[in-house]
Amino acid sequence: MINGNTEIIAHIGYPTHTFKSPMIYNPYFEEAGINAVVVPMGCKPENYPTFLKSVFTLENIRGALITMPHKVTTVGLLDDVTATVRVAGACNAVKRLADGRLVGDMFDGAGFVRGVQRKGFDLTGKRVLVVGTGGVGCAIAASLAGAGIAAISLFDVNTAGCQALAKRLKDNYPQIDVRTGSNDPVDHDLVVNATPMGMNEGDPLPMDVSRLSPDTFVGEVVMKAETTAFLAAAQARGCRTQVGTDMLYEQIPAYLEYFGLPTTTAEVLRRGAKLSY
Repeated sequence: MINGNTEIIAHIGYPTHTFKSPMIYNPYFEEAGINAVVVPMGCKPENYPTFLKSVFTLENIRGALITMPHKVTTVGLLDDVTATVRVAGACNAVKRLADGRLVGDMFDGAGFVRGVQRKGFDLTGKRVLVVGTGGVGCAIAASLAGAGIAAISLFDVNTAGCQALAKRLKDNYPQIDVRTGSNDPVDHDLVVNATPMGMNEGDPLPMDVSRLSPDTFVGEVVMKAETTAFLAAAQARGCRTQVGTDMLYEQIPAYLEYFGLPTTTAEVLRRGAKLSY
């Protein structure tokens, strides 16, 4: 029920037909009795800087979810951002503080990290490998860095992007050992496929799974199937794994906390979601 006290969370991107968040947040808000609503707002890139400022002149705006193609542009439009945003080079959550300043954070990687931690994997002091340093890989690397890892190896066929991420990590987390140039999973406690490999039948695997130790925790970002070929191969090696959709559901509690709304668990969100494809 939308009424005069309903608060708005703007979901800003373009095009909007792929948006899934309203079908997860809004059923939860209804079930929990939270008087808020996530509203898709289609905004083309040329209008976005003006629109973002304008939407935060609303008195009943609680915050904004930012999605493609605006995550990178957002960073330069805000008054302050977190270290996670600075490392990721992108922002997907914006809120207005009491003093009127617009601030932002990045939760794509937080979803991945929260999922791993809730499965009992302690990231403190661990060595991790992230294969793929596009948008999602950068976000995951940023959140892993904030979770207390000791070392991170980065690999991408786009070496320039990979090196740029490595530099941002070193600048913001000088205590972490940052390496690039290899996707060999040997001697890593956690490995992550942050590439699109696995979206299509017959895609090559992102790394040589025969080099995986059974003690290595393996994570995936591809959501095409619950168990991708990469995860199936890792499970056959005896590895614990995390599926791609966990990242989506696990980041929503982080958003709710950021916006000052009652939080929940991924299980509750999955149960109530009204996703359609």
